[in-house]
Amino acid sequence: MKPTASPQLILALDQGTSSSRAILFGRDGVIVGAAQQAFTQHYPQAGWVEHDAREIWQTQLSVAQAVLREKAISASQIAAIGITNQRETTLLWDRISGEPLYRAIVWQDRRTAGTCDELMRAGHAELFRERTGLVIDAYFSGTKLKWLLDHVPGARRRAERGELAFGTVDSWLAWQLSGGKAHVTDASNASRTLLFDIRRHCWDEQLLALLDIPPAVLPEVVDSSGVITHIDSELLGAPIPLAGIAGDQQAATYGQACLAPGMAKNTYGTGCFLLLNTGQQAMDSKQRLLTTIGWQRQDQTTYLLEGSIFMAGAIVQWLRDDLGLISSSDEIEALAASVPGSDGVFLVPAHTGLGAPYWDPYARAGLLGMTRGSTRAHVARAALEAIAFQSVEVLQAMQVDSGDHLRELRVDGGAARNDLLLQFQADLLGVPVVRPQITETTALGAAYLAGLAVSFWQDEDELVSMWRTERCFEPSMSDDRRTALLKGWRRAVARCRHWVEAD
Repeated sequence: MKPTASPQLILALDQGTSSSRAILFGRDGVIVGAAQQAFTQHYPQAGWVEHDAREIWQTQLSVAQAVLREKAISASQIAAIGITNQRETTLLWDRISGEPLYRAIVWQDRRTAGTCDELMRAGHAELFRERTGLVIDAYFSGTKLKWLLDHVPGARRRAERGELAFGTVDSWLAWQLSGGKAHVTDASNASRTLLFDIRRHCWDEQLLALLDIPPAVLPEVVDSSGVITHIDSELLGAPIPLAGIAGDQQAATYGQACLAPGMAKNTYGTGCFLLLNTGQQAMDSKQRLLTTIGWQRQDQTTYLLEGSIFMAGAIVQWLRDDLGLISSSDEIEALAASVPGSDGVFLVPAHTGLGAPYWDPYARAGLLGMTRGSTRAHVARAALEAIAFQSVEVLQAMQVDSGDHLRELRVDGGAARNDLLLQFQADLLGVPVVRPQITETTALGAAYLAGLAVSFWQDEDELVSMWRTERCFEPSMSDDRRTALLKGWRRAVARCRHWVEAD
């Protein structure tokens, strides 16, 4: 009888805002196989965004099974599974039946903006910022959970009796993968709830009381890297260790090997998320950025400064699906490149309000500066430029907070394939923008965290050694041109702020 070969792969489950993916990585960090499946976006009324929790699970399980089947991989060849997930999206389910009580309320959802206003008027903003590192905003999970407990009949009473489980998407997947045995979240996801003290590393009783949330509904907080549970063997064919969990942006930072203080990455996904490693120090932001836990492993916590932008790739989706300006997302680069510039046109993508550094839930999108000579190409160019403009504002705020000047920006995400966008980003920033050979860094980060937990990789030095540059975009724009463009952008943003209140 031949000895069983040691597992040679890590499976990353990447549950995003618009699709579920499963990606297999080998020991060299290279992708061995991948499967992806989109799922439905629900918009029941203006400012509301929801997902079907069952569909999230079904698509995630389906792609995990598909990638193993398509690559003829058996579960015994998988050393561990890592989860990375859309953050802040909020779920509530029955502990016995496992049935969701309501659709998942997505991070983009703005229905609790009024609740956030009430908390700020009551003078609680500084308390939440000190404890959680976050601003009070409808973006985060805490007010979404309060809404569910307030509006689903009988939910609060059942939650107090311990019958219900709250979680972000990572918790929901861990629950399903373990057959209902594990109700957990990791420190990175917990730090995005408005309920977690990021310095004491615990759910905060005072914040829970302010939001009227029963502690019995909360998950256990575990390390981002470590064997948490084993998955139900009926799902993939073996009880594979679930050994890594991290929110998508923290995972991408880890996958980009931004493991030393002062290193930063930007992910161009549905939203845009720029994160700066500040080491074991939770740095207080004076520029309305977020202080968040990056990852927790081996009794050490790494903190990040983060700027969250709500609309990035979603702008291109909007141009494609709602305006019909393009028929596929890939068309936008060629269309935008057909003109030398936006010719004074600015698109402010405040469709769901503005994130960092403004935090204005009442802002709305605007298309400004058009003339009779403006064309669809100028609009397409303005859309791509808007992604870069937003990122510059966040990075400038980060540099003020940290006191450091960024040496380079590592980038990933779907829109990072767009050369025109990345060159414009480098020009606006005045520093090199570096694209790695593997741009699936969100899934890669989850794989790294899981792999380290089971000694698939030995240490972080090994991970750093595997990172490779694919292309570096050097800045070439003059200072005067850069200054003029940023001045125009800020004028456009000012026109769009507080729009709903103005009504």
